[in-house]
Amino acid sequence: MSEKTDHPKRKGLFQKKKQKLHKDDITVIDTQTAKKAVVATGLGNAMEWFDFGIYSYLAVTIGKVFFSELDGPLQLVYTFATFAAAFLVRPIGGMFFGMLGDRLGRKKVLAITLVIMALSTLSIGLIPSYASIGMTAPILLLVARLVQGFSTGGEYSGAMTFIAESTPDKKRGTLASGLEVGTLIGYIAGSGIVTLLTYMLGSDKMMDWGWRIPFLIAAPIGLIGFYLRSHLEESPAFEAMEKTKEGENKHVSMKDILIYHRKPLLVGMILVLFYNVADYMVLSYMPSHLSAVLGYGETKGLLLILIVMFIMIPIVLMMGRFSDRIGAKRIIQGGLVGLILLSIPAFLMIGSGNNWLVFLGLIILAVFLASFQGTMPALLPSLFFTDVRYGALAITYNISASLFGGTTPLVLAWLIDFTANRMMPAYYLIVACLIGIVVVAIFVKETSGKPLRGSPPAVEHEKEIEGVLKESSDSLWWKEEKMEIDEQKG
Repeated sequence: MSEKTDHPKRKGLFQKKKQKLHKDDITVIDTQTAKKAVVATGLGNAMEWFDFGIYSYLAVTIGKVFFSELDGPLQLVYTFATFAAAFLVRPIGGMFFGMLGDRLGRKKVLAITLVIMALSTLSIGLIPSYASIGMTAPILLLVARLVQGFSTGGEYSGAMTFIAESTPDKKRGTLASGLEVGTLIGYIAGSGIVTLLTYMLGSDKMMDWGWRIPFLIAAPIGLIGFYLRSHLEESPAFEAMEKTKEGENKHVSMKDILIYHRKPLLVGMILVLFYNVADYMVLSYMPSHLSAVLGYGETKGLLLILIVMFIMIPIVLMMGRFSDRIGAKRIIQGGLVGLILLSIPAFLMIGSGNNWLVFLGLIILAVFLASFQGTMPALLPSLFFTDVRYGALAITYNISASLFGGTTPLVLAWLIDFTANRMMPAYYLIVACLIGIVVVAIFVKETSGKPLRGSPPAVEHEKEIEGVLKESSDSLWWKEEKMEIDEQKG
């Protein structure tokens, strides 16, 4: 991954409003190095979703271990409430690590968040049961989940930022979709281990001690991830921005982000809303829906979701590749329309009791979810300028994820219990997508294949530089937006 140096007489693209693009401003990125960045960053995301996978797939068991004094349905509600509680501190963690990442760099903060996440996941596997230490057990579980939430607040937004800034513009969608492949692999690993242990040990041994094994595995995964991230180079976009400051300490404050970048903050929150509702509904809530609501055997339901996630991996990569060709906005709009039209038929199939129809219903939801997973890791970072990208993305992503993502399993469990209507998840998903399709159509600008806001173009080969210079006005498409922000600041 190589950088072109700035001319010494120039303040750079970020300082002068009328500065023309020069060949030394263009970043040439080695694709192989970019792929290594995707692997190292994706592993951290896999770690996050490994935890989500084992927690979701063990939700019924965790309820019996830590909330044994409650009735069956309430155990599940309290288990998901503890799951959702972690999302309350995500915005705080996002603000802390996001602002830190915009000051110190992306890779340092990402290494820290991964270690904290691994240790907190490991600690859950060491907590005694309610039968052993009473109320202290669920309290310790809650504390561990809060620590997880705090670290996760800086993890995913930082991972998206790092990958988006470390890839060529024309391959951003293709490579960034690898982050969500990490999501699926982590979830598959977590859920697969739970499924295998459930099959091998049986319910009684799983309840006694088997459920702890997946949480204990978090430690070695965290060590591997920390090693890989520690040996990464900093993202080219961040380093280029730091060079233009020429030693000046001009870091953007939280107040500046909220005042001058409020429009992309709000747009980002809506994008994250429908993305997370679909994501957590299919991957986190569905295993419990199949077993606790529809009466499927635990192993059977877990296996179905596991197969669906395997099928999703190539679809996510395909969506990322297509986004570089036809645009992420179009693919997301197609996914939203698909869910609005087919959510009700999909959930009717899932509730039919016929194995093939259940599988088909899950596949329908999974395909449209994949259209978001393959495009959002590239689109969301493009909403913000480089000097605020980590912090602003952490704020918008984690506030929305806290309100609408992590709460999705809890809200759906409550809605079904309150209304006795098994179709509530479909209605909930449709409402989220209706809101999303309006916002995407009106407020989201297509940025696929273009430089990130506030950054010069990033290309894969030096031979592309001349072509970029000929289209310099298109390459600095974000310049007017930057000028407006500068004028507001006075």
